[in-house]
Amino acid sequence: MLGLGDLKQTRVYQEGLEDGERKGKLEAVPGLLKLGLTLEQVAEALELDIAEVRKAARVHFLSCQFH
Repeated sequence: MLGLGDLKQTRVYQEGLEDGERKGKLEAVPGLLKLGLTLEQVAEALELDIAEVRKAARVHFLSCQFH
């Protein structure tokens, strides 16, 4: 039987953890932009690719227009 420690060592667990961390970072993008940071500053602070930050900003901007 697998214990919790064994489960945390699996590739599936690690990938899920990384995906969750990435999602959390992307959710922080609009707030950081609202504070006046540039796209480049946000990307650097969150250790994300600038293209991901641009996409997150665009998606947030578009969703705000329709609410």
